[in-house]
Amino acid sequence: MTFKTLDGLDVSGKRVLVRADLNVPVRDGKISDLTRIERLCPTIRELSQKGARVIVCSHFDRPKGKRVPEMSLAPVAAALGEVLGRKVAFAEDCIGAPAEQAIAALAPGDIAVLENTRYHAAEEKNDPGFSAELAKLCDIFVNDAFSAAHRAHASTEGVAHLRPAYAGRLMQAELEALGAALLHPQRPVMAIVGGAKVSTKLDLLGNLVGRVDVLVIGGAMANTFLAAQGTQVGKSLQEAEMHATALEILAKARAAGCEIVLPVDAVVAREFKPNPPTQTVPVAGVPADAMILDVGPASVAALVARLAGVKTLVWNGPLGAFETPPFDAATVALAQAVAQATEAGALRSVAGGGDTVSALRHAGVMERMSYVSSAGGAFLEWMEGKTLPGVAALG
Repeated sequence: MTFKTLDGLDVSGKRVLVRADLNVPVRDGKISDLTRIERLCPTIRELSQKGARVIVCSHFDRPKGKRVPEMSLAPVAAALGEVLGRKVAFAEDCIGAPAEQAIAALAPGDIAVLENTRYHAAEEKNDPGFSAELAKLCDIFVNDAFSAAHRAHASTEGVAHLRPAYAGRLMQAELEALGAALLHPQRPVMAIVGGAKVSTKLDLLGNLVGRVDVLVIGGAMANTFLAAQGTQVGKSLQEAEMHATALEILAKARAAGCEIVLPVDAVVAREFKPNPPTQTVPVAGVPADAMILDVGPASVAALVARLAGVKTLVWNGPLGAFETPPFDAATVALAQAVAQATEAGALRSVAGGGDTVSALRHAGVMERMSYVSSAGGAFLEWMEGKTLPGVAALG
């Protein structure tokens, strides 16, 4: 994995197009989470301080090639200005006269945000003409949107072939963290994969068994693996049609020397709702009318004990139905143990995926992990061993 960074790059007076991910969550017209904006700021500040004319482009939501007023990046540009503590200009389009005029008005160090790239259907089609229109606006291209790097769009991949292309600081941090976790990790490596369905994480599981030493399977996925081996899981969510596949994954893991770890006990309930009556039972003793909603304390204790012998941890997916108390207990307990080991310098911990980020934030350990990826689909595709077009274009 080779890519060019901003180190030593002379951008003074140059027009630098930064592909960001400004697709932030908005509720009732207000941005509810500034994380993506905050993570973008180091790249923008560095380029601005070096005298670049900084031009930021991004998609926002899914306008499907049309102008949808509520999907404008204008409010996001204003929020970026507030986080940076300085004026940020806004162009009413991402190509053509509006963009060209806004960029022409920039002095060295100034910043402008272009309108939503997905207002143009050509963006998602990776249309060469649209890529050329974006390239006309800049001298240098910087991709700082790892979270969109799995998509071969004009603003993520097409323009990178038309101008000198570099990784921004966020892109660099993501690639270095993921590389250290899976490409050249300190061993032993343990991966935790949770979530509801084996069918959505087949590629991930298939790639991991050949790369890690220990693979912990949690969430409802674990129910499918248990049921495939003949364990009665009552009314628990599981995929009966995936039993043969689960057995194949277990066989592949054995052949690769990867140990699969499944829960030994479970927290069960008759109803899936907040704080219902619960029982903790061995996985072989799940009542026929109950469902597994979290892994049990014995399973958590065993995983915490294993951390002492692990150097690298990769985490994607919670262990239980963490959004509904008390089925967050296992995920929170393990997250805090991981954070403690990380802070002690004994463990490199890399996590990512939407539910994972939410679970770690809920556990209060976001800042205590080695790295938490804000990318969703791109993080998963990287973990699956796939080539990301937006990253490949920086090589």
